[in-house]
This record gives sequence, structure tokens and C-alpha cells, in this order.
Amino acid sequence: MIAGRSGAAGVSRRRADPVSRETGPGIETLTRPSTEEEAAQGVALSPPWMTILWNCDCHTFEQVANQLVKAIGCSYEEGMAIADRVHNDGKAVVRVGPRTECERVAGILAAIGLRVTVAEA
Repeated sequence: MIAGRSGAAGVSRRRADPVSRETGPGIETLTRPSTEEEAAQGVALSPPWMTILWNCDCHTFEQVANQLVKAIGCSYEEGMAIADRVHNDGKAVVRVGPRTECERVAGILAAIGLRVTVAEA
């Protein structure tokens, strides 16, 4: 777990281990339980979510770039740059936003067998 700063009431803000669940073929969604401080304050804001694309050696750069164009509306050149980042770093965050949007993007990427995860940012 990652320990954070103490809150105003002296409650330690700690991120709990994420809870994983399968939301579709090739899509994993990670959520984190709320902290005691968030529950006590009645925080109702939705946290941002992110779609993470993982490296696999079963798709060409061109296939990944073309699917990114469909999923996030980037140019083909931007898709190739993201594919290169995924190849070199093992993963890349390709979308940050509301959960429904991140899951939509993940579904499009997973449609050709790409490995993706949707997680709270």
C-alpha cells in the first residue's frame, strides 16, 4: 500500500489494494475501496479512470495504431508513437477520463485481442 499524508482530522490517507474484476473479454477493471476519510467526509466526486494498453508480441505496430485511431481518435502517426511507447515501456496510458469512456476505449482495443486494463487513476 502507498501511505499518504495525514488528513485534517489526523486520519491516515492510505490507498487500499485495488480490487480486480473481469469486465469483458480481455478487459480488466481495477477499483480501490474508499478510505475512511473519504467515507467520513461523504466525498461524492468520481475519481478519474484510465485505460492502460499492455505490450504483447502478437500484433503489429500498424494493427495497434489503427485500433488506437478507432478507440481514441488520434492520428495514425500518434497511434504509431503510442505503439512504440507500449513496445518499449511495456504499457501506456491511452485514455484518462470517466469510467464509461475508459471502458468504451478498452472494449475497442480488446476487440482485436489487445491486452487492456481500466483502473482508477
